Amino acid sequence: KHNRTIGQKAILGQNLRNYQTSNLTLKKNAEFPGLLGRPSSYTTTFEFKGGPEDVAKNVFPIYQILNSDGEIVNEKGYDYVKKHMSDDKLVDIYEQMVKLEIMDFVLYNAQRQGRVSFYMTNYGEEATHLGTASALDDTDDIFAQYREAGVLMYRGFTIDEFLAQCFSTVDDPAKGRQMPVHYGKPSLHFQTISSPLATQIPQAAGAGYALKREGKDNVCACYFGDGAASEGDFHAALNFAATLEAQTLFLCRNNGYAISTPTDEQYRGDGIVARGPGYGIPSMRVDGNDFFAVFEATHKAREMSIKHKTPVLLEYMSYRIGHHSTSDDSSRYREQNEIDFWKQEYSPINRMRKYLMERDLWTMEREEEIKKATKKDVLRAVSQAERAQKAPYDELVTDVFDKVPEHLQEAPYDELVTDVFDKVPERAQKAPY
Repeated sequence: KHNRTIGQKAILGQNLRNYQTSNLTLKKNAEFPGLLGRPSSYTTTFEFKGGPEDVAKNVFPIYQILNSDGEIVNEKGYDYVKKHMSDDKLVDIYEQMVKLEIMDFVLYNAQRQGRVSFYMTNYGEEATHLGTASALDDTDDIFAQYREAGVLMYRGFTIDEFLAQCFSTVDDPAKGRQMPVHYGKPSLHFQTISSPLATQIPQAAGAGYALKREGKDNVCACYFGDGAASEGDFHAALNFAATLEAQTLFLCRNNGYAISTPTDEQYRGDGIVARGPGYGIPSMRVDGNDFFAVFEATHKAREMSIKHKTPVLLEYMSYRIGHHSTSDDSSRYREQNEIDFWKQEYSPINRMRKYLMERDLWTMEREEEIKKATKKDVLRAVSQAERAQKAPYDELVTDVFDKVPEHLQEAPYDELVTDVFDKVPERAQKAPY
């Protein structure tokens, strides 16, 4: 090997270069199983991706049809909505926004007067409720968080039913076992709300998977806030939904605050929507104060989910005008002028009103009539709920156990709740049947 001629060495060198080039060509496209068959190439450039600069360069846009002045800025989107919704329907939607606002006003003050133990308002997020509800089919199952009363109202949940739940009367389907505003009604395909944050998200992923397996033309709509998206349940749910190809719509209401925690203390990425592509989920950001944009985005997301057997993530950008709940004082972490700005400039109700009045579909006189009638109806329901019989205590665990254990039966059970009755005498009543 040490006596090769110059020609032989040249030939060996050329063969080596050919071999190296050939292997570089073979290895140009990486084929690791973790890439799921997607094309990826090797690189000699050392670079981290996804830092603050990359995020700032690739911010998701906010889809809009109706601007804050009530003007149509997207004719194509507007035509799509109008194809599915008449002027009369739009007026009906607006009336429900106004009714929801008035119900919130009365029940918030009722709590402050000590007439109900707890309440959560929906101020500023009405378009996310009615826009999504009207885009879904009434047989689509809903897993809500706790600020979606407008969705239930759209599906026919009455003022009396809202009050029966908040006051834990004998007419409450949950039999008084839940905190106020934890609504639910099986016939309306609205799953009962749970207090623990984000538990509904993985449940909705499973429900969407069941719809796919059953071959149904329905979706499961799951509502949650930006704060709930910080829970581990959110990430597990999106990954399950993506890999199982669940027919689930993940509907995030990004209203700026998780109770008292502002979004700039919750995440450094591009909000919630940017997390979708990481799980392989089609995602979109929408103006949550624009009813038209919310409707179109939700309607098309539903069609996509059913047709392509895929979850979809929608982030509705909005603002929580009210306190998080009656247990919260938002003046401790935000200025009143901030609230006033959003209420005056970006309120979904104001925006919708401008649109309707510009087309002579609405008047302030009619609005005052709706407000007065709704207030009267809610006050009537409050008075009625206060006088109504409370949910019976002897059914507290009847839907928990197949057979109630002996230690919770009759006499021992009475002793167990005696302390409660001493504090709240009106609760000391059994079922009337």
